Order: sequence, then structure tokens, then C-alpha cells
Amino acid sequence: MNSPSTSSGNASYLMALDAGTGSIRAVIFSLEGQQIAVGQAEWQHNPLADVPGSMEFDLHKNWQLTCQCIRQALAAANLPASAIAAVAACSMREGIVLYDKSGEPLWACANVDSRASREVSELKEIHHGEFEREAYLHSGQTLALGAMPRLLWLAHHRPDIYRRAATLTMISDWLAYMLTGELAVDPSNAGTTGMLSLETRNWHPELLELAGLRADILSPVLETGTRLGSVTALSAEQCGLKAGTPVGMGGGDVQLGSLGLGLVHAGQTAVLGGSFWQQVVNLPRPVTDPQMNIRINPHVIPGMAQAECISFFTGSTMRWFRDAFCSEEKLLAERLGVDTYSLLEEMAARVPAGSWGVMPIFSDAMHFKNWYHAAPSFINLSIDPQKCNKQTLFRALEENAAIVSACNLDLIAEFSGVNASSLVFAGGGSKGKLWSQILSDVTGKPVKVPQVKEATALGCAIAAGVAAGLYRSLAETGEALVRWEREYQPNAAHHEGYMAQKTHWQAVYADQLTLVDSGLTTSMWKAPGL
Repeated sequence: MNSPSTSSGNASYLMALDAGTGSIRAVIFSLEGQQIAVGQAEWQHNPLADVPGSMEFDLHKNWQLTCQCIRQALAAANLPASAIAAVAACSMREGIVLYDKSGEPLWACANVDSRASREVSELKEIHHGEFEREAYLHSGQTLALGAMPRLLWLAHHRPDIYRRAATLTMISDWLAYMLTGELAVDPSNAGTTGMLSLETRNWHPELLELAGLRADILSPVLETGTRLGSVTALSAEQCGLKAGTPVGMGGGDVQLGSLGLGLVHAGQTAVLGGSFWQQVVNLPRPVTDPQMNIRINPHVIPGMAQAECISFFTGSTMRWFRDAFCSEEKLLAERLGVDTYSLLEEMAARVPAGSWGVMPIFSDAMHFKNWYHAAPSFINLSIDPQKCNKQTLFRALEENAAIVSACNLDLIAEFSGVNASSLVFAGGGSKGKLWSQILSDVTGKPVKVPQVKEATALGCAIAAGVAAGLYRSLAETGEALVRWEREYQPNAAHHEGYMAQKTHWQAVYADQLTLVDSGLTTSMWKAPGL
């Protein structure tokens, strides 16, 4: 790697545009991977009143917000535009953008858009119900979160847009296009459309043809870290970057986050703890799950795939519990100048491992083909206030998040043969020291927590640096820049108890699903098309 110049006037910094589900952030890093400054703004999503589940992405407004964030980050860093050596963009997966033949962006939707439930059901019936399995075998994706049902919805309900569409990209690619005027997609993000081959890392147009969709709207595919183009004069005027600044291909948020954590070799495994939790495992080769339970994505590292499981609403459930039941603790934490979660963890640490047998029923292990959840609840409560109280329920939620993660990792190991020797724990959940230890105890594996809290943005900045020739490769740089903050070793006695608890929880959760099936309770979430 080249050493950065110490002069702010030289191009010695990298910028990542990180487009999450809820917000856009422009993050500036030094070439050593140190975060320098950030600008952030919330996205504008537009649900349509007459379209249940719709979540359209306001292209005009959100580009203005992106420009605002770029200028904000440069100002916060006190850097001139000339200090930025290269830029790349990453985004939530599944969000798509359509363009007309002149390159004008026509329409976009966010990853949370779920309008196409009927179209998912229609596509599932093609070839006597075998179309989804064929799509999964090629792409590693099922239909519920992919692009094909949304395109079919447009063909049915907005044929004016569908007919005019000439090109399709992901939201990260739209950001790069707004900077450069060049249209392309990368495998890690475009793979989540369900229309890309895991083997070739290129489009599989036959899937669209089988679905009765047009296959002439597929953009060129470029690998992450490839130079796409340069910031145009018009974009420079709009966003404050310097015209001619190199722009590299970015990618999907989870895969670039893995790069930022140094997860670049087969077998390496991470648990990413945010509002939703992801368990990601690097696979030595592209392989799919015969049971179709697990999502398989192209990694940003060429030739490598990742198995990915998702635990729904894990962080959101903790936030709900804090806000609904812990007002006293929130007030006390504010007076003490500490984080409320830290205070709750301190209380929960006094509760024995196993939380007196309390079982939270929230997210289930991943069943990608036929995925729905039981009604949210706590099972096995007692009326003993010494045992069943806020700190017990809080610890039980942390234990349950770790148990669901362990169940998902078991599912991946069953079909891939990959059983990690250790875990990386990153994201907001990893701030919890008790939670980190519980994850180690439940899985029986050492857990490492990185120093970097912005792994996705760092991975995106690495892609920018590779595209500009400042780093030799994605893998080498990801390994070189990661730093570790803490490490946890499993408690053998606790692990044995948690293994029994995991078995009991799986049986109880299956029973709770029968209540949803009978209409007696309401599922926390169901995949579109079920």
C-alpha cells in the first residue's frame, strides 16, 4: 500500500457513499483506514396510498441529500475536494433503479418494498412450481426479495414505466452513475436480484425469459474495485467533489462490510448485529442449499460466495424493550452519562446463564423458501419477581439472539461443510460486552470484536482505493486495515447449558408456529407470496 501524504491539499483520502435502508452517509477515510468525517441524512421513501407494501425511492430528492452529505463530510473534515483520491458507493441490497434509453432514471424502489406479493405467487407456479428452485440453483436467491416480481408488478400495473425501461441497476450503481454518467452493476449487489449466476458472476437472462420478462435491460457487470469512470463537471458542481476524481465500483452493504472486517478467506464467519442480524460465512466455492433455507450471495472477492442468514428485528426488538419497559433505566443512564443498554447489560449480568428458562419468541432461524415468524412473545415466565423481571427478560433477549445465530450457522454448516473456528462480531450489537460473551458461550467459539464501527463504509472506501490504484487488492487491504478491540473465549459450562436451551427453544418455536397456522396468533413477519 502507498503511504498517504500528510498534506490535506494532496489526494490522500477516500470517500464512501453508504446508502442504507434509512439514510445516506458520506464517510471520509484516510488511506490507513481511519475514519475522518461523516455527513448523514435520512432518505425519502414514498409509500403509495393505493399500493400496499410499496416503498418508492425518491431519486431526485435523494440525490440532493447525497450531495448535501458529501459537502457536509468535506466541511467536517476541513478538506478541499482535491483531497479526495477516489470515491465508491455501496447500498442496501435488493433496491433497484430503472433508466430510459437516454440514461434518465425513471423509477426506483427500496429493499423494503413488498408490493409484489401476488407476482411472487405467480412466479412460484411457473413450471409446476419448479421455477423458484431453478432460480435459486443459479442465483442463490428465492423470489420473495428479488427483482423479478417487482418487474412483473410494473409490467402489470405501470406498463408505461416498464415499456420505457432500458437499463436496470442497484441503488449503489445509481449513485455511481450520478457521479460519472456510466451505468454498470457489480456481482455482490446485483446478485440479490435473483437474476445473476453465482458461477459466472454475470447475468442469467434465461431466468427473465422463463418469467415472461424482458432480458434486454441488463447492465454491464464490473467487479468491485474496478474503475467505473470519473466525477463529471456537472456532478462536481452539484455535490462539491472535484471533476475528474476516480469513481470505483462499490457493492452490497454486507459483502463490503465483510471486506472491511477482513473476512476475505474461505471459512471466515461473522455475525453482524444491527436492526436485523446477519450471519455470513465465506464459502470456498459457490454452492446452494438443497433445502433452500439459506441465501447465497457473490462476495466482493472474485470467485468467492457467501452464505447469509438473517435474524429479523433483533436490534429493533431490543430497542422496543428499552423504550417500552425501561423508562427508569433510561432516565438513570442519562443522569449517569452512560448508555442505557450498558446499564441494562450491567443489570442482566447478575442473572444466571439461561435466564431462569425464559424463552423469547421473536425471530426464527432462516427458512428462505417458506419463511414466516411466530407471534412475538415470551414463553416460560414465572410470577417470581426475583427471577422474572426486566433484567431477566433483557438477558433472555440477548441469549435468544445468540441462539438464533447459532441455529443459522448450523444450517450453513449442514450443507456447506464450513464450521468456523471463530466468529467476528460487528455492528451495534457488538458494543455489548455481555452480548459478546453470550454469543461466544452459545456458539462455543471465540468471538473477536473489531475496532472499526463502520465496516461497510470502510470496505467501500477500500474498493475506491483499489480502483484508483492506491491499494493492490481488495483482500490484501481488508486484512491489512482491520484492527481488533476485544476477544472473548467460551465458558464451557455455559455452552453445555445453552446447547440444551437451543434444542428446547427450537421445539417451542415450532409449536408457536402452529398457532399462526391455525389463525389464533399473528405472525411477526411473513415473506411476500406466502
